[in-house]
Amino acid sequence: MNPFPGMNPNLEDPAFWRDFHARFILHLCESIADGLPDAYEGRIDESVRLVQMPEELVKLVYPDVAISHDSSNQSRPRGSSGIATLDPQTITQAFYEEVRETRVEILHRPERDLVTVIELLSSANKTGDGFLQYSAKRSMLLPAEAINLLELDFLIQGQRLKFPRPLPQGDYLAYLTRAERRVECQVYAWSIRDRLPTLPVPLRAPDPDIHVDLQAVFDTTFQRGRYARSLNYGRELPGLSEETRAWARDRIQAASAQK
Repeated sequence: MNPFPGMNPNLEDPAFWRDFHARFILHLCESIADGLPDAYEGRIDESVRLVQMPEELVKLVYPDVAISHDSSNQSRPRGSSGIATLDPQTITQAFYEEVRETRVEILHRPERDLVTVIELLSSANKTGDGFLQYSAKRSMLLPAEAINLLELDFLIQGQRLKFPRPLPQGDYLAYLTRAERRVECQVYAWSIRDRLPTLPVPLRAPDPDIHVDLQAVFDTTFQRGRYARSLNYGRELPGLSEETRAWARDRIQAASAQK
């Protein structure tokens, strides 16, 4: 059982996010394909890239196993020749991770022209080097191709996309850029206390938008991923106010009492 009305913030745990991302994209593609007109098809595309991970994320995903020993007070071994030795300094080196990113693509037949791309942002898109890479890719994609772009940000942590004007307040955001109005971006915002919204998915004009129920997709993903039995509800939820953290604890305790 998911104790939250919509997105479960505990899925941001690196131990679960990759699995959730892959499952959500799969069920999202299936949901969208069910509503597409005959001239369209929905497909899953994957790309692979190397991203330098921030130091704090490296320590979170890959626990520190280094052991240090202070030898400053140790006596020199007998028979020492008196040759000076240097004590090393241990520093964190750059850590690159292979990131596999899946997204939903909507194609128009018979040419199979790319019409719409749907991205679910990951922590690799929102931190350090990965944020810069994703922002650059996005800046190149939008002007270069007449496509629609829907970006889903289900992560409270990390950097937000940059715009000339402030973004609306919300724990979660969705960005919709339409092919015919690429200088504009429609931004949807909602909080951790809300259900996930139903959003429009543009097709090629003059065909009307279809709509995808993100909450239904999430519920299917959460159930089939069997996350209720595995998530660590004892971990702190960063990026939330103390009031919201208290509300989250109450939700978790109430859900546990119902088991």
